[in-house]
Amino acid sequence: MTIRIVTICGSVRPGNYTRMALNVATEKLNEAPGVVVEDIRLEDLDLPLPGLPAKNPEAIARFQKTVSEATGVLLASPEYHGGISSPMKLAIDNLGFPSNLAGKPIAILGVAAGVIGAIKSSEQLRAICAHVGAVPLPLAVSVPNIQRTFNEQGQCQDPKTEELIGRSATTLLDYINNAVCPKISLEALLREQEA
Repeated sequence: MTIRIVTICGSVRPGNYTRMALNVATEKLNEAPGVVVEDIRLEDLDLPLPGLPAKNPEAIARFQKTVSEATGVLLASPEYHGGISSPMKLAIDNLGFPSNLAGKPIAILGVAAGVIGAIKSSEQLRAICAHVGAVPLPLAVSVPNIQRTFNEQGQCQDPKTEELIGRSATTLLDYINNAVCPKISLEALLREQEA
């Protein structure tokens, strides 16, 4: 069975640290056999504000379809003023009603410049995901002092932080392999027996 993981970066600033951290997690996902990673770039979607028509409805429909077909989702958000980034919230708001995140396991990766990391934004993102029916996994990864963690080439300079970031990927894969895949296999087996 192919495991499809969608990654979404909540920062659209060129050269942002959130993307750098997400790249570390994505490398970990790509190392796992049978995993296909689909990276959604919010800067390419031109997401509409809630209540306004989409300028590119086909792109929004593809975005929703990609997420709905995912086995799991990894959301990476910077912490801005004690909360998640507006691009991340806008992405979630554009995933339909009911949300295409409903029923999906969600790993959360937060980054912040401060010493306590992205604790507030990670908790806020967890609450929003739970509210739309997703399954936010425990042990969200929060990276403090993000500006000191990566060099100008986007390489992580601290092995412990790199391991911490990688945990956002492995936690998601462990949940999928232990909880989601067995359920899908059992459902397929039962359908075969009924046929």
